[in-house]
Amino acid sequence: MSNNTRKVVTDFSCASCVNANCLINKNLNYLSNSAFVKNKKTLKCKKGQQFIMEGASVNGLFFIIKGTVKVFRTGINGREQIVRFAKEGEIIGHRGFGTEEYYSIGAIALQDAILCYFSKDYLQETLLENPKFSYDMMLFYANELNKSESKVKSISQMTVRERVIDTLLYINRKFGNLGVFLNLPLSRKEYADYAGTTEEQVIRIFSVLKKEDLITAKGKKIGINNLQALKNEISEHNYYLDS
Repeated sequence: MSNNTRKVVTDFSCASCVNANCLINKNLNYLSNSAFVKNKKTLKCKKGQQFIMEGASVNGLFFIIKGTVKVFRTGINGREQIVRFAKEGEIIGHRGFGTEEYYSIGAIALQDAILCYFSKDYLQETLLENPKFSYDMMLFYANELNKSESKVKSISQMTVRERVIDTLLYINRKFGNLGVFLNLPLSRKEYADYAGTTEEQVIRIFSVLKKEDLITAKGKKIGINNLQALKNEISEHNYYLDS
């Protein structure tokens, strides 16, 4: 993290957090007096700012208090591959924690975001001292591994059209919609980088889906007109496993 990509703020405490999905919040009865919680920092990132640099030394974990984040890694020929989109209550940087010395991913705020940052050293101490928190972290990692394996399996068996549809359903499941349109406007390139295809292919498939009246499109705004029809197209790939 560089100073031009984040700003430390002090008006958010774990005790006042209302984010029920946060692992820290769920274990606050056990962690409230720990150095892990007392020494955490709260960071504010502007839209478009990168707060984890791919290849940088691992120094801790980030929990999202507010906002949406794009997690990505660089593939062949420098092409960006979006690993996932994260929202309130989710952890960022956990895949670099443990035996890894460097972050294998980068992370950028898609909207103005507020993040809690917990240092690697304090986290290691807390995991050794708190069995309940360690157990919850273990379950979290097991669930992450299961989702990753399911996604790899599904993507390897999907056509390009099915991968684009899977991406639309993933965004719909995770972020919902605001009336007509999905509650996470993305560029065609971002859809392509998540689906593992090209921007041109996404444009072509969106055009076909519009003609079939399965979606509505207005710039970055995409709406799903027939959710069940899209689900039916990829039902054999267990679309619901990756949330």
